[in-house]
Amino acid sequence: MGTEILDEVFAVIEDRRDKPKSGSYVSGLLASGKVSEKIEEEAGELIEAGKGEDKQATVHEAADLIFHTMVLLAAKGIKLDEVMEELRRR
Repeated sequence: MGTEILDEVFAVIEDRRDKPKSGSYVSGLLASGKVSEKIEEEAGELIEAGKGEDKQATVHEAADLIFHTMVLLAAKGIKLDEVMEELRRR
């Protein structure tokens, strides 16, 4: 499994941004304008998980942080490819 899953998830996030759906977590988060606050929360949870010995908790929190970062990118109109290119550049 490579970056395909990131592309799939990002496409769903963009769809929820472009065509908000009632009851959609992503649509609601975007409408709330509190995406950055959610990222801050998730980053803190990843930091705490990383201090512990529970590998699965760290994986779970890392996935949460990546997901919410993708929501922020979509909210800002930034394509996932732009971030991938920046990573390649580094």
